[in-house]
Amino acid sequence: MRTETPQPIKLAEYRPPAYLVDEVHLTFRLEPNTTRVQARLSVRRNGEHAEPLVFNGERLKPVSVAVDGRVLAAGEHTIDAEFLTIPNLPAAFTLETEVEIDPENNKALEGLYMSGGRFCTQCEAEGFRKITFWPDRPDVLSKFTVRIEADRKFRHLLANGNLIERGELPGGRHFAVWNDPFLKPCYLFALVAGELDVLEDKLTTMSGRTVDLRIFVDPGMAGRATYAMDALKRSMLWDEQAYGREYDLDLFMIVAVRDFNFGAMENKGLNVFNSSLLLADPATATDLDYERIEAVVAHEYFHNWTGNRITCRDWFQLCLKEGLTVFREQGFCADMRGHAVGRIKAVKALRMRQFAEDQGPLAHPVRPNSYMKIDNFYTATIYEKGSEVIGMLKTLVGPDAFRKGMDLYFDRWDGHATTVEAFIECFAETSGQDLSDFFVWYEQAGTPRITVGGRYDETTRTLELTLTQTNPPTNGQETKRPVPIPVTVGLLDLEGRTLAFERDGQAVDETVIVLDQPEMKVTLTGVDAMPVISALRGFSAPVVMTTDAEPKERYVQLASDPDLFNRWEAGQDLAADLILSRAAGKPNEVGEERYAEAVGRALNDQASDEAFKALLLSLPAETDLALLRSPVDPAAIHDAREALRRRIALHLHDELRRLHTGLQDLGEFSPDAAGAGRRALRNAALDLLSATGRQEVADIASGHYHAALNMTDAIGGLNALMNIGGPAFEEALAHFFEKFQDEPLVIDKWFALQGRDPSELAIGRILGLTAHPAFDSRNPNRLRALVSSFANFNPARFHDPSGAGYRFLADQIIAVDRFNPMTAARLVDPLGGWKRLKPELGRLMKAELERIVAIEGLSKNVYELATRALN
Repeated sequence: MRTETPQPIKLAEYRPPAYLVDEVHLTFRLEPNTTRVQARLSVRRNGEHAEPLVFNGERLKPVSVAVDGRVLAAGEHTIDAEFLTIPNLPAAFTLETEVEIDPENNKALEGLYMSGGRFCTQCEAEGFRKITFWPDRPDVLSKFTVRIEADRKFRHLLANGNLIERGELPGGRHFAVWNDPFLKPCYLFALVAGELDVLEDKLTTMSGRTVDLRIFVDPGMAGRATYAMDALKRSMLWDEQAYGREYDLDLFMIVAVRDFNFGAMENKGLNVFNSSLLLADPATATDLDYERIEAVVAHEYFHNWTGNRITCRDWFQLCLKEGLTVFREQGFCADMRGHAVGRIKAVKALRMRQFAEDQGPLAHPVRPNSYMKIDNFYTATIYEKGSEVIGMLKTLVGPDAFRKGMDLYFDRWDGHATTVEAFIECFAETSGQDLSDFFVWYEQAGTPRITVGGRYDETTRTLELTLTQTNPPTNGQETKRPVPIPVTVGLLDLEGRTLAFERDGQAVDETVIVLDQPEMKVTLTGVDAMPVISALRGFSAPVVMTTDAEPKERYVQLASDPDLFNRWEAGQDLAADLILSRAAGKPNEVGEERYAEAVGRALNDQASDEAFKALLLSLPAETDLALLRSPVDPAAIHDAREALRRRIALHLHDELRRLHTGLQDLGEFSPDAAGAGRRALRNAALDLLSATGRQEVADIASGHYHAALNMTDAIGGLNALMNIGGPAFEEALAHFFEKFQDEPLVIDKWFALQGRDPSELAIGRILGLTAHPAFDSRNPNRLRALVSSFANFNPARFHDPSGAGYRFLADQIIAVDRFNPMTAARLVDPLGGWKRLKPELGRLMKAELERIVAIEGLSKNVYELATRALN
C-alpha cells in the first residue's frame, strides 16, 4: 500500500529561478553502461538574495562537483535522490560536475538511453535531470556547446546546432563538437550517436540562404524517408509564406528512433522521431501513415518558432507551444489535403479524445493550475482544444489582425520564455479589442453547451435567433463564467438554396455571432423564405450544440449545405439519433431506411470528392455516442450502431459494390490527397459491405486483401474480414504476419488490428497476443498497438460484462509502470469514465482503479491520474 502522497505543483506558486545558466559546455564520453557526462556551467544569481543553489538530478552517479575550479568537499554540498544543493555561493561562478549514467538499462526512455544499439535522448518534459545536474525548468535558457566522444562503431555523433569540429581519438574512438548559437531550455537538448543511413537534400530560404537537410534512419531505410523529406521542405516553405518564418540554422536534422515514448520531439535543429511517424513506402505504410507523417513533420518543424525560439515560462503554459503549433500544423495540412476533409478529421479526433476528457474526472483547463507530473498533461485538452482556442481567437480578431498579432508575438518574445497572457496581449494590441473575457477559455475546464433556435416571421421577413450557453461543472470548478463563443451562421431555403439576409444593415450570406452571455437574441432581416439554420459552420467553436431543427431540415443540410463540415455534421446527427433511439429500445426503421437513401444520394453527388464521401459513409464512433447518454450501455450502443450499418449496407449493396470495383488502384501508387481519397472511399465501401456478414462479401474482402498492391488496401481487406470473422480472416491474418514479420512497424499494425477485434472471442485473443514472441511491452509502439487499441477503440469488448477488459488494462498499467511510468500513465485514461457507465460496469471499472492505487511503489505519473479518475 502506498504510504506517501505526492504533492502537487501549483501555478500560483511560480517563482523565477534563483540561478540562471548563461552558457554550458557538455562532454559526453559514451559507453553503454558507464557514460560519463562532464558539465561546465556559467551560472549567475537571478536576484539579490543569496539562496542556496538547488539543481535537479535523478538517477545520477556523482563523480565530482567543483565551483570556480575548486572541488567541493562532502560537507560543502549535498546530493540526494532528486537534488544537488550548494549553499554560500557568489553572485556569478563556474560550476563543474561529472556524473556517470547507464543508458543501456534506462527502460523509462527518458534522458539518455539506448534504442536499437544507438544512443538517444528524450528530455521533454523533465528528462535532462537524468543526464546531469541542472535547473530543469523551461525558463532557464542557455547556449549549449556539446562534445561527444564514442567508439567508431557509433558513426554519427549528433547534437543541436552547427557542427564546429570533429576528429579521431586514440583507441578506436572519435569525437564531434556541436554549438547551438540560440538560447534554449534544457528540454530541447538532443544527442544521438550510432550507425545510421542518411537521406540528404537542400532548401533555399526566402532570404537566399541554403540549408542542408538530413534525415537519419536505420541502415537500408533511407528510401522510406523520401516522403518525410518532401513534407519537411513543403512545411519550411509554407511557414515562410503563411507566417514569414525562416529557418535559422545552416543544418536541419531528423533522426528516426524505434523506442520512443512520444510521436516526435522538436529539439532545436535535431528532431527525434518515432520511426512510425517518419518511414513510409506503399508496401508498408497506409495512407493514414502518410498523412500523419506529413502532419507530424510539419508540427515539429513549426515548433522552431512556436516552442523553440519562443518557449514557455513554466510547464503550465504548455498550450502556448503545443496548442499554437497544432493550429499551425492544421493550417498546413488543410492547404495540402483540403480544408473541409481536414476540418472534419480534426473535429472527429477532438470529440473522441478531448470531449471525452472534458466529461470525465481528468478534465482540466487548457492552462492547468496544478499538476504532480507534467508528463500527464500532454493531453488532448492542451493540444487539440488549445488549437481550437487559437482558431476562435483568429475568428474574433479577423485574419489581418491575427497575422499582425503573430508578427508582434515573434518580434517581442523571440529568445524568451513567456506566458499565455503575453501571447493574448499581442492580439489585443493589433486588433484594438479587449480580450480579457476571451482568457476564460484558458482557465475553465469542460465543454460548453449551446442551443440555437429560430423564429421566422414571414410577414416581416425576419428571423429571430435565440442562442444560449451553459458550462457544466467539472472537478474543482462548480461554477463557470460565460465564454465568448463565435457561432458562424448561414441560411438555406427548404430546397437547399443559399438565402441572403441582412444583419445590422449589411447584406451577407453568412455571419459570426459572438455568444458571450448565458442567453442572447439576434435578429436577421431580409430573409425571403422559411429558413434552414446552418449554425456553427466549420465547427467555429469547440462546443456541443443542440438545435430545434427537425429531421427534414437536417436532410436539406445533408444534401445541400455549402459548408461541407455542416453537411457531414447533419448526417452524423441524423445517424446518432437513429442509433441512440434503437439503443434505448425504440428503433425507427422508417427513419433508418430514409437515412440509407440519403446516404446513397450523397454518394452520387458529383460535386463531392472521394475523401468527403468516405467520411459520409462512416457512422458516429461508439465512443462519441457514449458521450450523448448517461448512464452508458456500451453493448446496446454497439448493437444499435451495427444494426444501422447493416441496414445501410443492404440498402446500398449494389452501389457499394460498384464503388468498390470502380475505384481499384491500377496504376502507380500516389500518396497525394486525390489518390488517398479514392482508396479511402473504396475501403469505406468494403467496410460497410462487411456489415452484412454475407459469405459473398467475405469472398470479396479476401480477394481485396490478396490482390492489394499497397498497405492501405491490405489493411482495408483485413479489417473487413475481421468484421465478418471466420476461416478467411484467420488465414489472411496468418499470411500477413508471415509476409511482414521482419517489418516492426507493419507488425504493430497486425497487433493493432486484433486489438479492435469486435468478436466475442476478442479478450481471449488479446490475452494470447501478450504472450506472442513478437509482443514486447518495453517497446511503446508495440504496447500501444495492442493495449491502447483495445481499450480506446474496441468499446464493446473492453466493457465486457465480466470486467475482464478492465482487469486486462489494469494488469498492463501495473506491469509497465515498473519500468516506464510515462507510458503506463497514458493507459489510465480509458478507466476514467466509470461514473458514466451503467452501475454494474462502473463498479467493476472502479475496482480496478482502486487496485492500481493500492500498489506499493506506484509512480507519481500513474498515481496522479488514477486517483483523479477515482475522485
